[in-house]
Amino acid sequence: MSSEYNYDADAQFFPFFVLTITSLTTIPLTYTLLRAPSDGATTSKRAAHINSEYQPDNSDIIDTQRAKQKRKELRLKRILFAVSGWLTIAWMVYLMAVTARAQPKIWNPYDILDVGLSASEKQINSRYRRLSVTMHPDKRQPNPALNETSESVNDQWVEIVKAYKALTDEEVRNNYVQYGNPDGKQSTSFGIALPQFLVAEGSGKYVLVLYGLLLGIGLPWLVGKWWYGMQKLTKEKVLITTAGNMFREFKERMDEGDVVAAVSSAMEYKEILSGANADAGLGKLEKKLQAADSSETGMLAKDKRKLEESEEAARRKTLALIWAYLSRLELDDKSLEAEKYELAPTTLQMNEAFVSISLAYGFTSPVLASYHLSQSLVQAVAPGTDRLPLMQLPHFTPSTVQTIEQKTVAGAKKEHLTIQNFMALPAEQRQALATAAGLSKNHLSAAESVAKQLPLLKIEKAFFKVQGEKHLLPSSLVQFVVKARFIPPGTPASAIPPLKDSDLQDIDPAEGDIEAQKKEIEQHPIPFAHAPYLAKDRSPRWHIFLADNRQGKIAVPPFTFSTFDKMAFEDDGKGSLKPTFEVVTLKMQFQAPPQAGEYRFQMNVICDSYIGFDHKQDAIMDIADPASIPADVEEVAEDDISEPEEDSIAGQMASLRGQPTSDPAEREAKEAARAERQRRRDEQRKAIQAKGGKEGEGEESDYESGTDEDEESVSETDTETDSDEEAAKKKGAWW
Repeated sequence: MSSEYNYDADAQFFPFFVLTITSLTTIPLTYTLLRAPSDGATTSKRAAHINSEYQPDNSDIIDTQRAKQKRKELRLKRILFAVSGWLTIAWMVYLMAVTARAQPKIWNPYDILDVGLSASEKQINSRYRRLSVTMHPDKRQPNPALNETSESVNDQWVEIVKAYKALTDEEVRNNYVQYGNPDGKQSTSFGIALPQFLVAEGSGKYVLVLYGLLLGIGLPWLVGKWWYGMQKLTKEKVLITTAGNMFREFKERMDEGDVVAAVSSAMEYKEILSGANADAGLGKLEKKLQAADSSETGMLAKDKRKLEESEEAARRKTLALIWAYLSRLELDDKSLEAEKYELAPTTLQMNEAFVSISLAYGFTSPVLASYHLSQSLVQAVAPGTDRLPLMQLPHFTPSTVQTIEQKTVAGAKKEHLTIQNFMALPAEQRQALATAAGLSKNHLSAAESVAKQLPLLKIEKAFFKVQGEKHLLPSSLVQFVVKARFIPPGTPASAIPPLKDSDLQDIDPAEGDIEAQKKEIEQHPIPFAHAPYLAKDRSPRWHIFLADNRQGKIAVPPFTFSTFDKMAFEDDGKGSLKPTFEVVTLKMQFQAPPQAGEYRFQMNVICDSYIGFDHKQDAIMDIADPASIPADVEEVAEDDISEPEEDSIAGQMASLRGQPTSDPAEREAKEAARAERQRRRDEQRKAIQAKGGKEGEGEESDYESGTDEDEESVSETDTETDSDEEAAKKKGAWW
């Protein structure tokens, strides 16, 4: 048996091959580009920008870096590759549609003799004799009008003879039945999806080599690069090596300077500071930092030592550039300035990864330091206790801020003036302070315009609840609900509408209320942060978590909110944003502790994009003991609102008035439901009592003592004798 190789001379099958190969790369790439974020929030509108015409120094460099960051976010190379892939697919589909394909002809002796499949041997012989009279070459002349030649006539007669033998000769018939051909087994044919012109005149070996490189080397390399690239990244999209470096830098107590040193160990910076850029201008940069005042740069003595002790040039330059960016230090070098602004978005990303590392340990200090560093990076303000919130406003510099603070009460108390406190001053006093600090009237007006658009979140109410229940029970699914409004600094009190009682309530939507459920799902974005020095658009995010200050740990990890259930800002028609003063609802859901009692936390609300917008307040979670809840509370409440029975006097009177009454079937259903609830409560009490008898025998919880004897026992033995740590252990730190 021989082998035969056939090329796609008419380009019938080549488009199928190209379409398959192109689809294997284009479709997965398109999916990754179009894949929606996994946060589960659906936004109805795109985020707006705060209206401001302020242009900082080196704005051209910042704009260039911002455009570069947008190109990275758009993943331009991938988009171009995907578009070219889809164009190739469309072209191949077009070729497949317009190319005429020759259908393979199946050899059929019945069709050649023009007899039916059920024809007998006698009928086949008769048909063959009749054809021999008309189709035999000796008795048939070629017809030029039909383009017939003596060769074609002879070939037709050969086919007739083959067909006759296939149906009458035993050996030939067996060949036809087994192999589909009267001549027996045929040679194997291999089709190559290449037009013949590509392999003509000795070029075939080069084309085959190209195929081998693409399929044998190129495609495996592409898949391997994607796979190993995914394996090198963590869930936060940072290199695993970077995560390991930052883990080693972690400490239980950290300030913003320590976090800066930790994130500077990231390997991602080497892509920016590669080759000659690794140490170019490093000496000049360090001299600038050393000459600058510590109050302006925010660098403490330990931060300067870390910079000096760093041995690797790339990391040393990275650390110096981050501090130069935070202090808005002028470097008098275009390349250094470009690198300074290019590093800021990467530092922000690395800081977010460090937050995840800090949360794994659960200590409050490094988490707060990371969030505060994020604020400083977005606003390009030196971190630490000396950071100046007013520098977030246009045209405000350290010198102008210090002059303003010295002439206010904040200066006398040695406190830094926040934007809220500054905008709360009378307009005449603000103008006088700005004039004394060297700010013009236009500069002050621009700063006030931005301040009145900043999203300051004011907490109106915060409480714990369990959906569908009146009490918080042990190990139940608790919701921490925060009701708040966005009230920008400087908003007149007369412009703020009063709160309604319904605004502060959190009513769960009914199961069938689809419209209410849609409103809860629909989310609205907040305007992009006013960050003229950051070479990237930044959506502000609010992080809410509960902390235990006695242990210095986080009890409930942060819940992050970047969109809200109500629209917080709208366009005022003049190019600026005005608040709607809608009450937004923020919810955190977690499992309650397994023991009953009173748990005290500190609620922290932190905006990671603005300085001075943090909020803290106490949050008390009272977990009720199921055994102490009155059994008849629910029944009494239900009886108060139940409808009168129709066979009672009240029911007859209600019937005369046209009011509804309960029928016996409905009454029986209510009684059965009430009995089932009572049974469940009894079982729960018995289980709790049995558990208390075995595990807590001889001990009494501080939260269960209700008699005078219990109070006296507690006062004699436990009052002011347990340390905070021991008290926490008794209660059980379930987090």
